[in-house]
Amino acid sequence: MATHHAAPGEIVDLATWAQDVPNEKTKVIAKTNEMELVRLVLPTGKEFANHKVSGPCVIHCITGEIECAAMGGTQVLTSGQLLYLMPDEPHSVRAVVDSVVLLTIIFKV
Repeated sequence: MATHHAAPGEIVDLATWAQDVPNEKTKVIAKTNEMELVRLVLPTGKEFANHKVSGPCVIHCITGEIECAAMGGTQVLTSGQLLYLMPDEPHSVRAVVDSVVLLTIIFKV
């Protein structure tokens, strides 16, 4: 079964977005040549190790609490907070508690 991606103009409820595919929690919401939206579900302690993306990105903590290590330091984001990073900025994300994160990546075109 193909994974559903949001259509332009479609309302996306980030709290329930991945429930259409059993056992899948992290999911690409939409992807174009210019950008990608990803809903990440991070259980407590889960970490995305140090990595980088070629374009600017926004890490938006929807619910929970995460630690973002970037630019020589670590910052804690809680529900409703976001962090903007420049292209090619190495970073990692770790869930302090169960968290839902919206990741927005803008690709170089």
